[in-house]
Amino acid sequence: MSINLINVIKDQLGTSFVSNAATQLGESESGISKAVSALLPAVVGGFVNSSSSSELLNTVKETSVSGSLTDSLSNLAGPDSVISRILTLIFGNGDKLEAIINSVSEYAGIRNESTSSLLNSVTAVTAGVLGRHASEQNLDAMSFGNLLNDQKSSLASLLPAGFSFASLGLGNWFGTVDATPGNVVPEVNQVPLSDVNPSIPATEKTVITDRPTVTEGPIIDVNRSGTTHEIVSERDSGGSIWKWLLPLLLLLLLGWFFWKQCDKKPEAVPVATTDSTVVERDSTNAAGDTVAVTRETTVVTLPSGKTLQAYKGGIEDQMVMFLKSDDYKNATEADLKDKWFNFDNLNFEFGKAVLTPESKVQLENLKMILAEFPDAKIKIGAYTDKKGDANTNLKLSQERADMVKSSLNSGQVLEAEGYGSKFAKVPAEASDKERESDRKTAVRFVK
Repeated sequence: MSINLINVIKDQLGTSFVSNAATQLGESESGISKAVSALLPAVVGGFVNSSSSSELLNTVKETSVSGSLTDSLSNLAGPDSVISRILTLIFGNGDKLEAIINSVSEYAGIRNESTSSLLNSVTAVTAGVLGRHASEQNLDAMSFGNLLNDQKSSLASLLPAGFSFASLGLGNWFGTVDATPGNVVPEVNQVPLSDVNPSIPATEKTVITDRPTVTEGPIIDVNRSGTTHEIVSERDSGGSIWKWLLPLLLLLLLGWFFWKQCDKKPEAVPVATTDSTVVERDSTNAAGDTVAVTRETTVVTLPSGKTLQAYKGGIEDQMVMFLKSDDYKNATEADLKDKWFNFDNLNFEFGKAVLTPESKVQLENLKMILAEFPDAKIKIGAYTDKKGDANTNLKLSQERADMVKSSLNSGQVLEAEGYGSKFAKVPAEASDKERESDRKTAVRFVK
């Protein structure tokens, strides 16, 4: 049974990825979100349309073991990297990449350099999902090609409103047959104008043509040089204008509606962390789609003068502020036991103890904080919601806590414990959005 490839990839490119990319690239989250929405169908379409299935299969399998997908945006695609090889396989060495970058940059309102970095990231995530699946299922070139072909039907609906593969410089990729020219009128019975009107000199080059009557479609005139042009009669001029004007007006209306939806800022839903600091979460629109809420970033200054970028009121901001305070210096183990700091940009693949690429940024920030406060010791806690088997949830949460501890690779991390659904408060039958608050990974200090 084939996987829903596009949904799996979209999960990897969700709001956490958008927020992280906006911070790294210095762009707005709305611009990054629009760019990703246009790049994703182009990249998946490139994979589907590639004629090098065998070589592409071997290359994406390489991404599943290379570890390159966890690199920062700026390091994903050097001239000899696996991502650069993939881009060459799916788009060739011509002008397609430049056309995609220019078109998406203009559409999203971001710099070309930012779009190029996002293209590398979207390609890396797509290749990673494909590579893992191909390795797990032991796919050969033919099965891999069939997997890609299964995605064709979803590509058209993935394109943003008013966007097309042609607007990305990719032409007509998927199945629409170009119309063949019709009603071409041959050059017949040409008569010099001097034969019609004696006042016109016989050397005059202009001629009239005795043409058959054409009742349908445009009339194409072929001149002596072989070039063609369309002749529109007076009786058809009004209808011809509306034939192209009406679709254009509809496209403009759809574009305006899409722009208004992207520009609309949904109301942030405040969620209190354990120390009463308010952090903005993502919201959902009426259709149930996830909508990125703009969160303010800040520069956190460490004791040595080094700085790191984080969300204002986020885990890094909270931890550094607490470590500098007398509350921490005077706290006992009993005081610290219930004071947890929730990660706000650390995520796992669904049902697995595998960190998503964007999680690396927050883990690197935490490593810097621990290095600045060498006497500080921490414990990792991982939690699940109530849905599913309690023992399975407990095992998964322990694996995730261990994964975070292993990724930090610091002697200051004394313990990692998975609590499963032990502390979950939302009923299992509640919506996924409601149960989201119970699924978290957190840190507390120990003494």
